[in-house]
Amino acid sequence: MTTNANPHEDPAEARLRAKGTSTRSQRKKAAVASTIGTTIEWYDFFLYGTAAALIFPKVFFPESSVLAGTLLSFSTQFVGFAARPIGAAIFGHYGDRLGRKGALITTLVLMGTATACMGVLPGYASIGVAAPILLTLLRIVQGIGVGGEWGGSVLMSMEWGQRRRHGFMASLPQLGVPIGLLLSTGAVRLVSGIGGEAFFESWGWRIPFLASVVLIAVGLYVRLSVLETPHFARIREEKAVAKRPVWEVLRTQPRAVFTSMFVRMAEQAPFYVFITFVLTYGTEGLGLERNDLLNDVLIAAALGFVTVPLFGYLSDIFGRRLVYGVGIVAIGLYAFPYFGLLNTKESGLVLLAIVLSLAFHDIMYGPQAALISETFETSVRYSGAGLGYQLASVIAGGPAPLIATAIFARTHSSTGISWYIVGCAVVSMIALLLMPRPHASVEDVPEAREALPAH
Repeated sequence: MTTNANPHEDPAEARLRAKGTSTRSQRKKAAVASTIGTTIEWYDFFLYGTAAALIFPKVFFPESSVLAGTLLSFSTQFVGFAARPIGAAIFGHYGDRLGRKGALITTLVLMGTATACMGVLPGYASIGVAAPILLTLLRIVQGIGVGGEWGGSVLMSMEWGQRRRHGFMASLPQLGVPIGLLLSTGAVRLVSGIGGEAFFESWGWRIPFLASVVLIAVGLYVRLSVLETPHFARIREEKAVAKRPVWEVLRTQPRAVFTSMFVRMAEQAPFYVFITFVLTYGTEGLGLERNDLLNDVLIAAALGFVTVPLFGYLSDIFGRRLVYGVGIVAIGLYAFPYFGLLNTKESGLVLLAIVLSLAFHDIMYGPQAALISETFETSVRYSGAGLGYQLASVIAGGPAPLIATAIFARTHSSTGISWYIVGCAVVSMIALLLMPRPHASVEDVPEAREALPAH
């Protein structure tokens, strides 16, 4: 029988020590596992977005005009966004019922398998209309995987962290976005640069998709070493696990779900204009070199290594709402200068436009995970945060490249797109003001310190 050497030692810490670990060790593992996992997920998701702008119109929609092919390609991208709330509901249910860890392992496998299959999918020239149909189905699987991934990754890191550092801890999985964007864009740039444009467009584009298999193996290895979070362990110990968490959160906290969705309008819609539509706008509309634009996106993504955790940390000091509100205002004010800088076609100013766009985006993205997650009680947090976050994909991220492309095709001007970004900022500010205050955390309950991860 194991006894505590120190009678004043926290019971939970003693139990973890008996398992050969500690809270500090698990906290680090949770942060690393969450960040690596989301990096892989977003690598896969962004890789599709880059290919949708540069390759898929020719490979899967070759009989369409340039504009129609681009719109069709972005439409398949939108399907992935539409599937994300489905993934949030499915894995939110199991994440709140059975635990965060198991759900996260499943989403990682699901996402990676779909991406690898895209790498071997024949094009329209080989199997005809079946090619875009299969591409769409695989994109749906991708969307379901990403939809279930975010909530679990954020909670795995945040729920192992201290209450006063929730903003910083929850921002670490958000690093998966700039790292994933950096890796996916870098992979495309590397293959394109080494093999040349002809090789890249004929077969080389498949290499970055197939490389996701290696990343999956790494992610699984790391995630399997993390224990369940003490927050969920406490809920299970008290037998307070929600039987139907998705229905429960929609019934009891509908305002939190929908304000979480709309508060993302200023963050997500402009983001996909900044990293996806900019490739089409820059190459087709302004005649800029594709590789130059990819390099600019790489530089801007690298900046996120600093800005995402920085603004998460600042939200712990100044408050989530204040920091997030500053980001909303910044993105709205930048809508017109962004395209003004791009339209100069000057390499330095184009780089500045792209770097500033992601820097302003990160003011919101850093504190966003904690802002949304803390709105929900622990028993339905995976479902509520995941649904609110991913429903924005249907109204913001998914339609954004389509809307921007359609506006530009109709007006041959960026003015309408800038007004679109401003409108998104207005919607987000209203949602932020209406958002419910944070729900009491399990850490606010003294007895919660005795919670022990069950496995």
